[in-house]
Amino acid sequence: MSSENLNKTTATAAQSSASSPASNGSGADVAAIMKKYDRESNTRLWTGKARIAVRCILAAFSLWCIWVTLFATFLEEIRLTSFLGLIILMGFLIYPAKKGEQRANYMPWYDIVMMVAGTAAFLYFTFDANNIIQQGTRFQPYQIAIGIVGIAALIEVTRRCVGLPILIVAGFFLIYALSYGLTNPSFFGRVRYLVRNLFYTKEGIFSTPINVCSKYIVVFIIFGAFLERTGISNFFIQLANCVAGRYAGGPAKVAVISSALCGMVSGSSVGNTVTTGSVTIPMMKKTGYKPEFAGAVEAAASTGGQIMPPIMGAAAFLMADFVGVPYSDIIIRAILPAILYFTGIFIAVHLEAKKLGLSGIPKEQLPKAGRLLRKIYLLLPLVMLVVWVSGNFMTMQRAASYAIVLSIVVSLFDKENRITPAKILDALVSGGRSSITVAAACGVAGIISGSITMTGLANELINGIISVANGRLIIALFLTMLCCIVLGMGVPTTANYCIMAATTAPILIRMNVPPLAAHFFVFYFGIVADITPPVALAAYAGSAIAKSNPMKTAFNASKLAIAVFIVPYVFCFSPAMLLIDTTALKVVQIFITSLIGIFGVSAALEGFLKVKMNPAVRAALAIGGILLIDPSLMTDIVGLVLIAAGIAVQYLSAARQRVSAA
Repeated sequence: MSSENLNKTTATAAQSSASSPASNGSGADVAAIMKKYDRESNTRLWTGKARIAVRCILAAFSLWCIWVTLFATFLEEIRLTSFLGLIILMGFLIYPAKKGEQRANYMPWYDIVMMVAGTAAFLYFTFDANNIIQQGTRFQPYQIAIGIVGIAALIEVTRRCVGLPILIVAGFFLIYALSYGLTNPSFFGRVRYLVRNLFYTKEGIFSTPINVCSKYIVVFIIFGAFLERTGISNFFIQLANCVAGRYAGGPAKVAVISSALCGMVSGSSVGNTVTTGSVTIPMMKKTGYKPEFAGAVEAAASTGGQIMPPIMGAAAFLMADFVGVPYSDIIIRAILPAILYFTGIFIAVHLEAKKLGLSGIPKEQLPKAGRLLRKIYLLLPLVMLVVWVSGNFMTMQRAASYAIVLSIVVSLFDKENRITPAKILDALVSGGRSSITVAAACGVAGIISGSITMTGLANELINGIISVANGRLIIALFLTMLCCIVLGMGVPTTANYCIMAATTAPILIRMNVPPLAAHFFVFYFGIVADITPPVALAAYAGSAIAKSNPMKTAFNASKLAIAVFIVPYVFCFSPAMLLIDTTALKVVQIFITSLIGIFGVSAALEGFLKVKMNPAVRAALAIGGILLIDPSLMTDIVGLVLIAAGIAVQYLSAARQRVSAA
């Protein structure tokens, strides 16, 4: 979600929520929080004619992307290089060199020089693509210099809109390639080989990540921008209030449901946390939840939005391409893990509410179900998108384009959120702006994966971890998880997944984990980095709204999202959860035992079920839950016995307390 429309969306949601955050001042702080925790929100200030010109460029880019994905038949190299050339142009126009540069209509001369030079480097490839492809490996020094300029411009745009963590990773692999990885004895020879592979072939910048981004992801980003303007975020929040608001700890349950629904559209952990959190976090605090818990609930649920079908953020499109399966397969197989993830959070917030004796939202403050049902047509674009894609009626990009048109049509039935020509322009501008960050991250991910591939480092890493694991899958999974979380800290999910798909997913595949399960594993743990200390950007954004301790909020978010640390192990040990080589009965068994296991672990971490737990009961529930990860019959039986015993002790303790009180 672009910063330009963030306040507008938040204000709309707040007006119709059960409790407005205005009294806590959260709504007014949204833009500031986004600027602090989301580099994408730190943009130049354009006014007057300059603003009109920049908006026209962004809108034209969105239209151009839609046209190219639907109708273009020219060379792939032309499509990719022109796409990135425009990304470089827009990146320098939108993002200043450092935070806080807010002089209206000001762009320093060095930014103009870098913008022109970087854009020209990519467009040189665009307009001379045929000759460059045919010349093989015979590149002139000036062509290598052009490649260096293009790579440097991409890195600088990425620094401005994404941040340093991903560049630190890229820098490490580039230095490794130039120092040790490449065998050419001449330093210039190594530079020449590196630049040629990264800039002039499909093994670097123009590899799978940027190809998928330009072909699919951007169109879905634009679709998301149009969908936001139909008022769907507000609808999701009202729907969540209607479903769960009246129950114990209702506001927290509303946060879980609304963030799951909004998050699958926005695809940004921080953006979703701030947008829905500006409404739900003050509601949770007002009900009685501690600030650290309220911020953690929103961060955990918002981060999980990226694993929620059908959209699942940008990485799902990349997964379909990497694994070589239809996108419809990805969204179908993601359903059970997503349900388990959000069920785990839901259980935790319910137990916390019971422990604190919290009530729900008063009935008179809840939206009317009948009025809400009259707006059910807002879901039609999403429903039809799933039908078109899963039924293989058309390509993904064509389905997204038709869904954009459908979102405009359904908005005509809602006077409050009717999409006017001005809103269409806003959506195109927002789509173009949001594409910059994803495309830049995909480009740098290509640099990283290209450096790893050409130096053979991936094989060394794979062999090293397999050697340490010594045939034990659990060790390989644990080491892979650590790699994903560490490399994912501060790195966008899309880029993190690309890196992990090239480096660590092959480790699990070598350990006989099905390719789809291996890619889901690294995808999940790349996402969880957004709430895992010490660099938990989504949790920090939630703590800023809740006015809580950031680190405590991050630890609470990790505890609430315990399912995401369990579920990936489940589908690696038993791919039946991903509907791989299984039967309906086996899927039901895995789902039920996993659900019970997540319940046991969540209750143990919460330390409460009917009454406060003693350490022995907590240990029994935790161990029982963990044992249910293994699909074997013996571990299932032991796990179920331990959890049943823990529950029985809790009920007996509660009964004794009632007798004593009487």
